[in-house]
Amino acid sequence: MGRSHALPLLILTSTLAILAGCAAGHHPSAGRAHGEQLLASSEPSLYARLGGYDAIAAVTDDFLDRLLKDPTQGRFFTGHSTQSKQRIRQHIVEQLCAAAGGPCVYTGRPTKEAHAGLGIGEQDWSTSVHHLVASLDKFKVPKREKDELLAILTSLKPDIVERP
Repeated sequence: MGRSHALPLLILTSTLAILAGCAAGHHPSAGRAHGEQLLASSEPSLYARLGGYDAIAAVTDDFLDRLLKDPTQGRFFTGHSTQSKQRIRQHIVEQLCAAAGGPCVYTGRPTKEAHAGLGIGEQDWSTSVHHLVASLDKFKVPKREKDELLAILTSLKPDIVERP
């Protein structure tokens, strides 16, 4: 796993992509199909309730900024070029969008593969979740939608956290 895999906890968040699919018991690649099922129901998809692509991108940008500025999390991005960080950002947006039932297609690697060897521990996990919640709060994401995203994220924890 090369330096571009240091997208750690982010991807963990991006992991939120696999999120909607995983939380619903679907395979990560089924996120779009799951989203289509939600659209067929009378209730708007999580993607729509979150505000769509632009809202997901804004939360992702804020979240990544928080991670990069945090000395305990920024180490996961050491050695990445600006372009590599932009690619990581785009993967996170794609995952969140697809997982929430939006029209995006995730083009990154599987969560476990993307995080393997990074040595992400429980404290790293907690810190990244704290930053994600702060980003969601900044954009006034309602409790229901925030809880849905966090539940999906929690389902991915075993594929991300490698040590206590």
